[in-house]
Amino acid sequence: MPSTPTDPAVPAAAGMLAVLQLCDSALPTGAFAHSLGLETYLDDGTVGDEPGFLAWVRHCLHHQVVPAEGWAVRAVATAADDDAVWRADELLAAQALPVQVRDAASAMGRRMTEIGAENFPSPRLLAYADRQRAGTSRGSPAVAFALVGAGLGVPWEQLAGAYLFSTATSLTQNAVRGIPLGQNAGQRVLRALHEDVARGVERIGRMPEEEVGATSPGLEIAQMRHAWQRARMFMS
Repeated sequence: MPSTPTDPAVPAAAGMLAVLQLCDSALPTGAFAHSLGLETYLDDGTVGDEPGFLAWVRHCLHHQVVPAEGWAVRAVATAADDDAVWRADELLAAQALPVQVRDAASAMGRRMTEIGAENFPSPRLLAYADRQRAGTSRGSPAVAFALVGAGLGVPWEQLAGAYLFSTATSLTQNAVRGIPLGQNAGQRVLRALHEDVARGVERIGRMPEEEVGATSPGLEIAQMRHAWQRARMFMS
């Protein structure tokens, strides 16, 4: 029987479709131009094949993305008031020490907010867009993504899992171009990361605010060094 507007499956499907749209690699946020320091490891010769990249992306996921953007997705999606959302934005900017990474997150956050506000508007998302224009919020793709999902009633666990996997997908596509890594190898890496994403979501669910920004110094140093490479394919 076809769904009707009163069918509860309709809003659930709408939320999932929105998540799929925002996780699409073709979404014009500029993620394709950023490697989160991977290019430094490629230049050093530390990462140069499928096993090396899988080890690197796992480390990046668990020791940088989960305790920052991953935490923020949960915090924003479950925020009781606007102030909690603005605080998440502030904490993400404060803990991102490498300038390239901080600026990239802000640029991608503004684009994600613009896309979300135009296609999936909600009062809190529109207020976030206003704050970015006023300069009172820097902008974060994780915050904007969570606001869209929360506005459509998507559970935070699904949002966090989708965000983590979307980040891993972007990094894998950049590895396909940068190493270069074969397309089939990229798919094997993504399949291997399914369990890592699930463990990341479980950790996010019990993560206190005190752990926000507890990232790997090695990743941050590589991200800082990227600005001084002789030649670069990626912006960060």
